[in-house]
Amino acid sequence: MPAPPKEREDIVLAAISVYTTVPAVVGAALAGYIIRFMIDKLTERGALQTKKRILAEAQREAEQTKREMELQAKQNVIQRREEFEAEVRQTRNELRQTERRLDKREDSLDEKEALLNKKEKFLETAEKNVTEQRKELSLLEDRLAALDEKKQQELYRISSLTREEAKRMLLESLREEVESECTDMVNEKVAHATRVAQQEARRIVVDSIERCAAETTSEATVCTVELPNDDLKGRIIGREGRNIRSFEKASGVDVIVDDTPGVVVLSSFDSVRREAARLAMERLVADGRIHPARIEEAVKQATADVERAINETGEEVCYELELGKIPDPLKRLLGRLKFRTSFGQSVLDHSVQVCELAGLMAAELDLDVQLARRCGLLHDIGKALDHHHEGSHAALGAEEARRRGESATVVNAIAAHHEEAAPESLYAGLMIAADTISASRPGARRETLERYVKRLERLENLATQHGGVVRAFAIQAGREVRVLVNSNKVHDQAAERLSHDIAREIEEELQYPGEILVTVVRESRFQDVAH
Repeated sequence: MPAPPKEREDIVLAAISVYTTVPAVVGAALAGYIIRFMIDKLTERGALQTKKRILAEAQREAEQTKREMELQAKQNVIQRREEFEAEVRQTRNELRQTERRLDKREDSLDEKEALLNKKEKFLETAEKNVTEQRKELSLLEDRLAALDEKKQQELYRISSLTREEAKRMLLESLREEVESECTDMVNEKVAHATRVAQQEARRIVVDSIERCAAETTSEATVCTVELPNDDLKGRIIGREGRNIRSFEKASGVDVIVDDTPGVVVLSSFDSVRREAARLAMERLVADGRIHPARIEEAVKQATADVERAINETGEEVCYELELGKIPDPLKRLLGRLKFRTSFGQSVLDHSVQVCELAGLMAAELDLDVQLARRCGLLHDIGKALDHHHEGSHAALGAEEARRRGESATVVNAIAAHHEEAAPESLYAGLMIAADTISASRPGARRETLERYVKRLERLENLATQHGGVVRAFAIQAGREVRVLVNSNKVHDQAAERLSHDIAREIEEELQYPGEILVTVVRESRFQDVAH
């Protein structure tokens, strides 16, 4: 049955609508694809240009960085070259200084060699004299033998004594005569040798003692720093020892950390360095911050404090003694003597004592008191130099005083106070006397108790080991040894010879300040009883 006309019209319109919509959709899709394709092309072209621009900028930055690094490398090379050249210059300066010191040491060795040659010649002369004396003694013995024979014959003729009795009497008389002559001969030869060798021997011995005294007196080379607890020892040592090495390098002293509880020992022959190190260590211990940077800072500050104390001490001493204008370099040397000791005696205190003693003696002799006091104060300034210069402290002090404009009288008094130079004025004699008085005063120069007791025992043992000695006593703080002998075994000439022998043994085997008097006592006692 055919459709109605209205429905056929709707179907036709629907078909037309379908046929019209499909091409439109297809066209729109095609247009969208084309547009998308063109957008992708444009986007790809922009990305390529951006990429090229970024690569160009990166290349320019890389070249800029390269140029900066090359410039920095050149600057580092120049800086390293300058540092290397500075180190080379410093090394050359140190080598020049070392060379100069070696030249000085070589000159000193030449002088010592000359002195040894002179001494060898003196010993050869003394040996020849001894040989001649032996020959004379042999001739004397021959004469004595002839006389002995003659006396024996005479005794046989005029006496009824037996041969043995006559022989004993003759030997006793001859023994006393020969011993007396031998004692006189020995004394004469000793006096002659003393006159010839005294000045040279004194210079050599004094120089050696002054330079080696620090080796025989431990308290003159070390000081101790107390610690609140032993844990600080580990901090002082530091990791792998870096702190203790830094301290030793900065201060120039040796640090000894042992098992002694609560104590660190500082050791150095330079008393000024040792004092600065002590102050620095005490400050580090109190502060608690112990590391290389802090150590260098503390040592530097302590050194400045010690130098300031040296200057202040020199100024204070010169002001208190009222000796007029004294050059600043000499004041500084006086300040350094505060830290210098000799046999435990402060050299600065000793110099002030000599100044006062010289002034008192000069007043009694109607001399210039101020000049004598000036000589006394400056007589030991060479001891502030003798650790750093060649020569005895008397010669160094005299040369320094001459350089600083002191008068010839003061210079000679300094040079002659140990009799190394000939005294040219009464003031030089005053220095010798005042220096001896100050040094030999009991208690002026101290020793440790153990060394003191051992020295007294050694003195007594040296005396008692001789035959005929009954007892020996060390008195006056070891400055005299009194020897009691058996009067039946030791006669007067033998007692004199015994005192000489004991004195020589003390000189050879003991070390001591000043002088030791040897007194041999020989007495006879007779007793009886009244009933």
